[in-house]
Amino acid sequence: MKLELLPQTMSVCKLAAYPAQPLLPPCFLSVTDKELSLVCPAQQVPADALAVKEGFRALRIAGQLDFSLVGVLHALLAVLAEGSISVFTVSTFDTDYVLVREARLGDALRLLTAAGHEIVSLSPVDP
Repeated sequence: MKLELLPQTMSVCKLAAYPAQPLLPPCFLSVTDKELSLVCPAQQVPADALAVKEGFRALRIAGQLDFSLVGVLHALLAVLAEGSISVFTVSTFDTDYVLVREARLGDALRLLTAAGHEIVSLSPVDP
């Protein structure tokens, strides 16, 4: 599977209200009946965030995934779990993202590459 390593350091935030400032990609906003969560580049963390977990890097599954596919995340997460690497995942309409702690990024990339996955690093100007 081809994975794209996003260049930004990401943060996971818990919010009390929608952010006042505009969100620039890549950002993920989740709203449930119990919480409001934001995953965003570290420099976009709202000042009024209730809680923040910093220091993540994101791997995006390249291309568009069909909803009928089975085991896509499992193919990645099983490899990372075997290496004792914790993850935070985000799914969008088109694809999935796997966030790992920056401190374990090298280990994650080595394990995924050894398992046959291709990793490409995106530059800051890539969409």
